[in-house]
Amino acid sequence: MNDPLPDHRRLGRELDLFDTDPLMGAGLPYWLPDGATVRHTLEEYIRDAERRAGYRHVHSPALGKRELYEISGHWDHYRDDMYPPMKLGAEEVVLRPSLCPHHALIYRSRSHSYRELPLRIAEIGAMHRAELSGVLGGLTRVRAIHLNDAHIFCTLDQAVAEARAALELIARAYADLGIEAVRHRLSLPGAGGKYVADPELWRRATALLREVLAEAGVAYEEAEGEAAFYGPKIDVQIADPAGRESTLSTVQIDFHQPARFDLHYIGADGARHRPVMVHRSIIGSVERAVAHLVEAHRGAFPAWLAPVQLAVLPVAEEQVEPAAALVREALARGLRAELAGPGDGTLGARIRAARRVPYQAVVGAREAGAGLAAVRLRDGRRPGALPVPDLLSRIAERVAARGTALWD
Repeated sequence: MNDPLPDHRRLGRELDLFDTDPLMGAGLPYWLPDGATVRHTLEEYIRDAERRAGYRHVHSPALGKRELYEISGHWDHYRDDMYPPMKLGAEEVVLRPSLCPHHALIYRSRSHSYRELPLRIAEIGAMHRAELSGVLGGLTRVRAIHLNDAHIFCTLDQAVAEARAALELIARAYADLGIEAVRHRLSLPGAGGKYVADPELWRRATALLREVLAEAGVAYEEAEGEAAFYGPKIDVQIADPAGRESTLSTVQIDFHQPARFDLHYIGADGARHRPVMVHRSIIGSVERAVAHLVEAHRGAFPAWLAPVQLAVLPVAEEQVEPAAALVREALARGLRAELAGPGDGTLGARIRAARRVPYQAVVGAREAGAGLAAVRLRDGRRPGALPVPDLLSRIAERVAARGTALWD
């Protein structure tokens, strides 16, 4: 009998990653310890990748005045997907549907010279979408989203290189995470009043994105009606095990919001110039990224991302103390390790229970007496008995290297 297609909702509960409660509400999942570990590790990876690429991180509130979204255009073009305003005295505040207006204000709060550009600011920030209950499901369609978002403020001459570099960041992250992109899509506006009415804006931004795709050597398809309301975008498409396609990562070039917020920089000529705003997200929302990773790896995450990286299994009670010492040493090395002792069942049952853990270290009488551990890999390989320091060094090296390989 074939295994059922992996479903992150089923696996998420089976692996104790996340759950929901009616009192919290539909589309508002909470994260259990193992799920929070995966999430936090993913966030740390993204922040580190961004820092290495020259981004600076900011933090902004998940609320804004209604006026902010009127200026950005969200209120006119995106209102049906936003939560209604909340009255606070004479003011109305809204749960934000997007981070870009906040980042535009952060840029505007200081004067900028052309020498500072490109200015890259990034945030994993909360935002909210008023999704109808009928479309909610697991982590893929939720009402509270934490988006890996960034905005690059640059000159027109820098925009193509910055957008291309964002595509390269996405490709590197996919390789490390074991994610496969099924295609790239150039998302263009469609008919109707959903989009900003500025033909020249659309022409210029679309031409630049076509140039980005050509320089990157990326094959793509065009799709009308899939653009953001303020500009075209490159969508990196993924597919679930059933073949259903969705967007995970995006790169956008935006002339609209810099004009709406009157953003500028001082050029080499001493005059004020309008920057271009490049929006990009490496992994989209953390929620959707984890959902895809659960399904793509069937809950057996890459070693660096796994909630438990090393399971230590003493054969009998007499080996519990040396096994516990191994766990303590692994924790001191920054690894996520757990003890699975005889009280958790037979050795065979414990090995099966830890089948999704990348590394297992079995400690029997011979290993305990010689300071060794018998190594078993999740993929079935058995490298043999290694000295504990050597084992931990090998695992630490693989974790630090990220990627999907378990062993050299």
